[in-house]
Amino acid sequence: MYKSNDMKLSQFRFKLPEELIAQYPTRYREDARMLVLHRKTGEIEHKTVMDVLAYFGEGDTFVFNDTKVFPARLFSKKEKTNANIEVFLLRELNHANRYWDVLVDPARKIRVGNKLYFDEDPMIVAEVIDNTTSRGRTFRFLTDYDEDEFIPKLYSLGTAPLPKYIQRPMSEEVQEQFEKEFSGQPVNEMDTERYQTVFAKNVGAVAAPAACLHFSKQLLKRMEIQGIELTFMTSHMSLGNFKPIDVEDLTKSKSDSEQIIIRQQTVDAVTRAQDNERHICAVGTEIMRAMEHVAGTSGRLKPYSGWTNKFIYPPYMFSTADTFFANLYMPQSSQLLMVAAFGGYEEVMNAYQVAVREGYRFGDYGDAMLIVD
Repeated sequence: MYKSNDMKLSQFRFKLPEELIAQYPTRYREDARMLVLHRKTGEIEHKTVMDVLAYFGEGDTFVFNDTKVFPARLFSKKEKTNANIEVFLLRELNHANRYWDVLVDPARKIRVGNKLYFDEDPMIVAEVIDNTTSRGRTFRFLTDYDEDEFIPKLYSLGTAPLPKYIQRPMSEEVQEQFEKEFSGQPVNEMDTERYQTVFAKNVGAVAAPAACLHFSKQLLKRMEIQGIELTFMTSHMSLGNFKPIDVEDLTKSKSDSEQIIIRQQTVDAVTRAQDNERHICAVGTEIMRAMEHVAGTSGRLKPYSGWTNKFIYPPYMFSTADTFFANLYMPQSSQLLMVAAFGGYEEVMNAYQVAVREGYRFGDYGDAMLIVD
């Protein structure tokens, strides 16, 4: 067992071949492979997501994230120079004044006072009114659209905010092969559907809750028939999910804040499972973090609406969930650190080596991992 001040970022490095970073989802959500880790013994099983039903029964409870991803990536042109500028919407700061916190790329070309235009809708113009970070800016959107029209019009300019490690070859041959597999559906339309959960409800995320992407309506219905209780909380995923950890000493690392909302219905479902000594499965690292932030050492949830920047890495004693459904994450990522804290450092890092050898797919469109006792 490592002491907290022994754990270093370099201990979470592993060689991930580029071809194992998933560029597309599986055709059907539940078709993804699922590596099952028994954390007490280190035993590993190779299954598919549909097999998750075999590990749970009546009264067990799954906690999902019902956040909804908005189309945050926009493409614009700078006034006068016509330079192409990518805009990534982060969050709305002031609805009435149409102020937004954004990232721009390339940032060196964008200064306070500049205006950006969007070819798809000349009625929307973005004016830079402040610098926030090296790539961050505050925009004021100028438009004649009324208050109810503006946000839908703005979102219509955007595309699914896929992580940067999804870099697809777009040759005609690849496009044809892909569209054939997905019944002729164009790539952008597929991303709009598949980089979103089937139960997405509350708009506010700029990244998808990847572990939740594996659950289709069919699988959820089969879980309900089996007596498994499904409950939801909201955790608005931020770009911090893709932000690299920049310090070797993990005690000095910080996590970006994310907004979370836990309602009484979820509190009641989790409490019921605890009182009946049934399994509680956190689906995704953001759900695990939210539960740990609110429950603390007591292990009991309570209604909550606020923010969390809780950073979890080994060793850590979890208080609420006893099973964990996750994706296969990138080397040295905050998600991998949390998974290792739950499943055991040696056990999880060994499982990841096995996953690489067996050709599992990593990243947001990748395969899954279930950790049970």
